[in-house]
Amino acid sequence: MGSARQERAILTRKALIRAAAEVFDESGFAGASISRILQRAGMTAGALYFHFSSKEDLAKAVMNAQPGTIVPLLDSEGLQQLVDITLIWARRLQTDPLLRAGVRLTGEQETFGMRDSTPYQEWSQVMEECLRVAQHKGELQAGVEPWELAELLVESCTGMQMYAAAKSCRADLPDRVVRMWRLLLPGVAVPAVVARTEVNPTRAMPIGEAVAPAGPSD
Repeated sequence: MGSARQERAILTRKALIRAAAEVFDESGFAGASISRILQRAGMTAGALYFHFSSKEDLAKAVMNAQPGTIVPLLDSEGLQQLVDITLIWARRLQTDPLLRAGVRLTGEQETFGMRDSTPYQEWSQVMEECLRVAQHKGELQAGVEPWELAELLVESCTGMQMYAAAKSCRADLPDRVVRMWRLLLPGVAVPAVVARTEVNPTRAMPIGEAVAPAGPSD
């Protein structure tokens, strides 16, 4: 009985996050009302406030759900996994409301009184873990520090998607990711790994179109 109730609560929370993401993606934080989110989710205010204390709290959950839209879909490891994360991220930013809303809210959060670097830090941690595995496997050149490269990649991807959003509505974002790796890989990976690492937008297409979980349930 308790297990079934807990499972329903998890599903309700995920559904609220997904509905909120769709509305935030369409209208931003200021244009997204609680009533509109509830209508999209088909739920009551009581259900929402059981899980979230405010619209800001809901926005924070959407912001922090970003890795959960990609990481569960991966089956590669090391440097290839890191490349795959960025390729899938670039593709899903064109279509996935949850990821798009998370990126949008993270970028405009100061406009609604929030300053939270957690989304960036979580991406950095995910990428650092890939690089630690790559380092253990001997894929990285001597002197490449995983945490430092992870932060550089988060910084680069953040700026890159903003530029692509302004220039092409992100239509060319996958190609920009490929160019980033074409320039970066020879400086961070050993030659044999550079040669075998697949950096191609088509690699991410089947995964990028899959439906990912709504993010952490806690």
